[in-house]
Amino acid sequence: MSKKLLFIVNPRAGRTKSRAPLFDAAVVYSEAGYLVSIRNTRRRGDATRYASALGREFDLVVCHGGDGTLNETINGLMSIPAEYRPQVSYLPGGSTNDFAASLSISPEPAVAAQSAMRLKPRALDVGRFNDRHFVYVASFGAFTKASYSVPQDVKNVFGHFAYILEGVRDLDTLRPYRMKLTADGEVFDGEYLFGAVSNSTSIAGMMKLSPEDVQFDDGEFELLLVPVPKTPAATQALINALLYQDYGNSEGLIFRHVRHVTAETEESIPWTLDGEYVPGAPKVDISIVENGIEMLL
Repeated sequence: MSKKLLFIVNPRAGRTKSRAPLFDAAVVYSEAGYLVSIRNTRRRGDATRYASALGREFDLVVCHGGDGTLNETINGLMSIPAEYRPQVSYLPGGSTNDFAASLSISPEPAVAAQSAMRLKPRALDVGRFNDRHFVYVASFGAFTKASYSVPQDVKNVFGHFAYILEGVRDLDTLRPYRMKLTADGEVFDGEYLFGAVSNSTSIAGMMKLSPEDVQFDDGEFELLLVPVPKTPAATQALINALLYQDYGNSEGLIFRHVRHVTAETEESIPWTLDGEYVPGAPKVDISIVENGIEMLL
């Protein structure tokens, strides 16, 4: 009896509109014994609706698109009870693809599909942000706006460079955010330029964490906070940390491995989940669903 595969495709993601690479991937799945059913997304939220409504009928759900499409797909699957939740796989087709870069998923659909069919499934932690889920990062402050403010057509043409341009433009409008964060009982109360709770070696396509610092199934995420520097020495320490990607040893940054974070603020602070904008709230509760999904890579 054939296994069943739900193939969720975002046709607007990425630089190429050719469907040939996706056809090659579908052939790989078919040859591996899957009966493939395809759904194209047409508007925001479609991937979540497809995954939630149809997911439990399938053995494997594959999504093709950017990190936002993957986020929508995972949110849909997380609404399914764990015992009925299918395995998931990802064919990156976006412009930056932080998650794919962290897990070394090939940008070539057929190659990524072949790898997924060849390797054993891998359990991965999933983040919870109030009543929503995220795959690899919840962030606020500098650079996060670039993820959702760059138009899709610009992302498609310029790719990663579009994020860099928007991020540099962000530097002219940097503003501190007053926030109290409680991370596994440790309290950080101050002004921050940037903050992220992540399970990735790449954040916003620009900030990198060492693979030695990131484990995708350890029940912990990484908290990175960039406080407003108060002295010239602190400013230089921050610049050096960002320049040399040395976050864990910098006096200008806060870096922790955490299981739970509560963020409290009096102002409306926009966040991004996997690069997609979400409105802020006076209190944000971030936790982990340990081994929330089983992924074929």
